[in-house]
Amino acid sequence: MLKHYENIMVITPILSDDQAKKTVKEYENYIINQKGTIICQEYWGLKKFAYPIQKKKSGCYHLFEFLFNSHLISELELKLKQDERILRFLTVKLNQYGIEYSVNRRNKLFKNKEK
Repeated sequence: MLKHYENIMVITPILSDDQAKKTVKEYENYIINQKGTIICQEYWGLKKFAYPIQKKKSGCYHLFEFLFNSHLISELELKLKQDERILRFLTVKLNQYGIEYSVNRRNKLFKNKEK
C-alpha cells in the first residue's frame, strides 16, 4: 500500500551543480523504479548550517514529496545512509494534516511563480 512521504536531503557542497542534479535524479529514478510516485520536488539551494556537519559549513537542500510502499522506506534510507554525497536526510510519513499543509504550500509557491 502506498503511503505519502516527504524526504529532505542535504547534498555535500563539494559536488558541482551537475553532480548534485545527477544525485537527485538517481534517487528520483530509484523511487519511480520501486513503483513509487513523485508528487513534487523542490531544490532549495545552498544553505549555511548552524553548525558544521562532517567539517562542511553548508549544503544543498532538496525536497521530495512522494507516494511509496511503506516496507521499502527502510531500503531507501539505507541507500541514503551509504551514499557519501548525502550529508543528512530526513524522511517523514505525512498524515492528513501534513498532506493538507503540503498542498497549501505548493499552491502558494506556484501562485508566486506565476506573478
